[in-house]
Amino acid sequence: MSVLAPRTLQERLIETYAQHILELQNRTREAIQRESIDGLIIHSGQGKRLFLDDNHYPFKVNPQFKSWLPVIDNPNCWLIVNGVDKPKLVFYRPKDFWHKVPDEPSDFWAEQFDIILLTQAGAVEKHLPFDKSKYAYIGEYIEVAKALGFDLVNPDRVMHYLHYQRAYKTDYELVCMREANRIAVDGHRAAKSAFEKGLSEFDINLAYLGAVRQGDNQVPYHNIVALNENASILHYTELATQAPTYNRSFLIDAGANFNGYAADITRTYSRESGVFADLIGSMHKITQRCVNELKPGVSYVQIHTSAYQQIAVLLSETGIVNLAANDMVETGIVSTFFPHGIGHFLGLQVHDIAGHVSDDRGTSNPAPIAHPFLRNTRTIEARQVFTVEPGLYFVDSLLADLKRSENSKYINWNAVDSLRPFGGIRIEDDVIVHRDKNENMTRELNLD
Repeated sequence: MSVLAPRTLQERLIETYAQHILELQNRTREAIQRESIDGLIIHSGQGKRLFLDDNHYPFKVNPQFKSWLPVIDNPNCWLIVNGVDKPKLVFYRPKDFWHKVPDEPSDFWAEQFDIILLTQAGAVEKHLPFDKSKYAYIGEYIEVAKALGFDLVNPDRVMHYLHYQRAYKTDYELVCMREANRIAVDGHRAAKSAFEKGLSEFDINLAYLGAVRQGDNQVPYHNIVALNENASILHYTELATQAPTYNRSFLIDAGANFNGYAADITRTYSRESGVFADLIGSMHKITQRCVNELKPGVSYVQIHTSAYQQIAVLLSETGIVNLAANDMVETGIVSTFFPHGIGHFLGLQVHDIAGHVSDDRGTSNPAPIAHPFLRNTRTIEARQVFTVEPGLYFVDSLLADLKRSENSKYINWNAVDSLRPFGGIRIEDDVIVHRDKNENMTRELNLD
């Protein structure tokens, strides 16, 4: 019996991309029918100059553009789509001896588009529909849209529908997100090794970027590389160039891009065994239990409240808080130690859009008052991708507020003070929800 060779990444992309385009065509057709228009003109974006300078900020492509094709580094491109005809791509390819000129499109995705090469960004109008009254401009540059004659810019009915549908990933998107995770895991392994060698935050970050082969402006967000007390700062991005005298703890929250899709992974490490290392082990278990609770039909809010309850149990069992878990939840003490939400949608953006709506018309479904930083309140469904990232931190400002409150009497301040130098813990996995199982992309790559 012959054994089929595993498909290469390129083969998987080719096999799934045509169906991806068909799904986007279907979504486009529904979106424009809701607005009673003929089509969408999607702008990749354009360069932004620094104030009083001739250099540009790093280019960030319009997510609605890169949902169609993996062109993430080329401004001044345009898509004309109507859900029926073959999409038309106006691809910017200037005559330029100062900068690298993009190659003519020839990759696996190119055959899905009618491609026009544009040599001058300002000459795009002749390639756009003459009568723009029945087309909507989708993009950031409102002044450009107005100058070109668009009256309809990012219409709500279109945007709400497209944003809502982005939560449901096609097979092509899942291939891209698995690859983004694989790349990021390579970086995490390199960063852990650099931590164990006693390197600085700056040098650990260099090790990460070297392993993923992506620069600071290519990874999907600024890497969080935090040693010791810095791990208590949720979005710490300072990257100290000098290593501390002793690297006792290390938190890294770092991702990678593939074809415009993001990975978002966090791990925490302790130099030595002891209470903090045991807490890390407990947080791994909480993360995995919450991942197992992701099921179609369950509210994502329920996953957050489960994590909140489990962290309360951990704080009680370890004697950090001298109060029963249920009472701790009731008082809100847990929020001092776990101040953020359990996670978010993941995809074309790290915090993928439309987490706070209840339907494709944009009906608001805000975070609960008790958990204002929860980024997603949707009902979980198959083909959605989530991060699951419970945390346990010792944040000076939050602890100071707690100490001034009537709940201070329940806190074992000696235990808290012994843990402050370690900063905090976050364990984050990226998970695809299927109808009958969950696919933990991060753990399946053997990142513990």
